[in-house]
Amino acid sequence: MAQAQITAKKQQELQQQYTNYKNSLQQLAQKIGDVEADTEEHKLVLETLNPLPQDRKCFRMINGVLVERTVKDVLPALETNSIGLKKVLEELVKQYKRQEEEMEKWKKKNNIQVVQQ
Repeated sequence: MAQAQITAKKQQELQQQYTNYKNSLQQLAQKIGDVEADTEEHKLVLETLNPLPQDRKCFRMINGVLVERTVKDVLPALETNSIGLKKVLEELVKQYKRQEEEMEKWKKKNNIQVVQQ
């Protein structure tokens, strides 16, 4: 009887750990998707602004406030942001892969077989 309780408790702990791994992977995937969308948006805006005259006015949203600037003022900031987003994206992908590898090692160590994914 005591052995069955220990086994049930161990199984419950393993299920909780598995759920935690899956949730953290899902959150990372969501962040990666968000950053990818922002990166694409920056790329589109850069492609649109590059051929325009440098003194042409454009508008930029800064902390929820629409600000009037020139293309010459906005392009360097957009390029810097775009580079930063790419670095963040690379780091998130590395983090996702590390977490996935860690989960696989944990599954092998605990002899976990997923019935349904």
